Amino acid sequence: MANRINPESAPFAPEIDAALKRIVPPNTPPLVLFTTLARNPRVFQRFMAGSLLDKGTITLREREIAIDRTTARCGSEYEWGAHVALLADRVGLTPAQIAATRNGPADDPVWTPRERLVLALVDALHDTHRIDDMLWQKLRTEFSDEQLIELVVLTGLYHMVSFVTNALALPLEPYSARFPT
Repeated sequence: MANRINPESAPFAPEIDAALKRIVPPNTPPLVLFTTLARNPRVFQRFMAGSLLDKGTITLREREIAIDRTTARCGSEYEWGAHVALLADRVGLTPAQIAATRNGPADDPVWTPRERLVLALVDALHDTHRIDDMLWQKLRTEFSDEQLIELVVLTGLYHMVSFVTNALALPLEPYSARFPT
């Protein structure tokens, strides 16, 4: 399926160019997601302002597990594939763990107990839009209030990113990982 909206091309408006330079490494083309959102500068700026890709209260690995699971559950091969390709090695995800973000249960033994809780949180929010009291109590034994807020907002943010990538039918980046079969 072709893009439903063509991405913006360089040269970009100064505010778009500045935002892209802050997040895209030199000599690397920006993601199609970013250049497509750049077609609407207001939405692009607010999207970039809402990013949680900076150093937060959870580990980079926990963040990536939450993002990979969320985007996999939402069927966003675009976003899942970009994150896996760019960050899975950096955070030490094994091939079995990468596959488990897409196809495994939250209690898959490839995860630590704490990581299983991250997956359970994502799955609960995806399936029921809530976290029941029993899961919440388990989460409270491992995560601070600040970390729980971050995990919930991160999951919601990547639902939104998945909606965008799926609705706009964005093509995979050339280097993206593909969903395991």
